[in-house]
Amino acid sequence: MNKFQSILFIIGGIMMVIGAGAFCFGFILPSLLKVACWIYLIGSLPFAIFQAMQELPVNNLVVRRLKRIQLMADIFFVLAGISMVDTAYGFFRDLFANYETYLTYFYNKWVLLLLIAAVLELYTIHRIEHEERKEEKQIAKKD
Repeated sequence: MNKFQSILFIIGGIMMVIGAGAFCFGFILPSLLKVACWIYLIGSLPFAIFQAMQELPVNNLVVRRLKRIQLMADIFFVLAGISMVDTAYGFFRDLFANYETYLTYFYNKWVLLLLIAAVLELYTIHRIEHEERKEEKQIAKKD
């Protein structure tokens, strides 16, 4: 990534943290709820896009698999943002047969999506770093 993309990537990550944190505390201040969900969603888009565009110098099967898992985590980050916006505004409420079904299967499920995305992200970051170090050690042994 170039410098501009790296800056947008970092700003997107910071916006995600601020948006998710503010949304959690938004139930205390309902007006904060409607702003925080958009901050998170807008931040998750550049974060996911630039992370998906990021290419790693190591080209082995394990790293490619980890990058696909990371792409899945990026999708879950964006879906969590969409679900967060729906929790604040109720856009998808009319798509369900009744309100109870909506509450059971969709309302406030952003927490689960965010948790899955965060666990996948943490796993892939550490495993990719481990694979890169392993690759560097193999190159150093050959020299």
